[in-house]
Amino acid sequence: MRFIRLAAALLSAALAPVAALAQTPEWPAAKPIVYVVPFTPGGSTDIVGRTLAQKLGESLKQSVVVDNKPGQAGGIGAAYVARAAPDGYTLFGGTISTHAINASLYKKLTYDPMKDFEPVSLVARLPNVLIVNSQLGVNSVAELVALLKKDESKRTFASSGAGTSTHLAGEMFADLIGVKLTHVPYKGTPPALTDVAAGQVPFMFDQVTAALPLVKSGKLKLLAVTTGKRIALVPELPTMIESGIPGFEMSSWQAVYAPKGTPRPIVQRLNAEIVKALRQPDVQAKLSDQLAMEIVGSTPEELRDFMAKEIPRWAELVKKSGAVAD
Repeated sequence: MRFIRLAAALLSAALAPVAALAQTPEWPAAKPIVYVVPFTPGGSTDIVGRTLAQKLGESLKQSVVVDNKPGQAGGIGAAYVARAAPDGYTLFGGTISTHAINASLYKKLTYDPMKDFEPVSLVARLPNVLIVNSQLGVNSVAELVALLKKDESKRTFASSGAGTSTHLAGEMFADLIGVKLTHVPYKGTPPALTDVAAGQVPFMFDQVTAALPLVKSGKLKLLAVTTGKRIALVPELPTMIESGIPGFEMSSWQAVYAPKGTPRPIVQRLNAEIVKALRQPDVQAKLSDQLAMEIVGSTPEELRDFMAKEIPRWAELVKKSGAVAD
């Protein structure tokens, strides 16, 4: 009898995890999904995050809440997600900064962009533009270069954070024109643009749509776009190459990740829903027509392969520029 009771107890203990699993609500029914944006509200990463959060909420029949965690060129938010439970309830709005540039820019990065995440989808590529304070007295890239070579007091540029594409664009610019510039990092695009508009910093590189309201109000001017071709949103804006800076071509990008170990079926479902969302007319109108983004939508494998090429490419520029972030 004691043997029978012992066997029954052992069987009950063995079946307990199975019973608990059976009672666990199927993803994503258990709780809201958190979409971490590693920059302040209002920038391109935040707009992409909120757009996708809304669409994912509709398709998954579950709330998707955006949580802004700015700092360290997106590194604070990235480290947070890297440590999150891999259960499908935490997503990350990754960028060229968090998953390419930071790997070589920061000496002590608190996460590994390749090892700590499950790639979900490359969302879009987007151009940066050269933005100056409207009172600076320049109307072209050539005039800005001439001013920088003449006036040491103007040799500073703002960015949305150390290690962002806007930072590296400034470093590339300094290298190509042969002028040493001082970098002034901010915790996101809005505060950086505000200070450039106020004349606290002469110029910066950033996404075109973020600057347009201040351009229309007369506080900022756009001088050139960083991509190899002109963009439809501002077709009259020349490229940096057209403006006399040979070799200046770069674009930023946005992607979605989940913590490493997130179950493959969940990653595949998220990928399918994101790609589907990116094909919807209202999403394309917002990201492409209004934000000048080149919408992509990739497989997880394509995103991983893309990162494997981007990390060494930006490491070369970081090394050449001498840029360092603590």
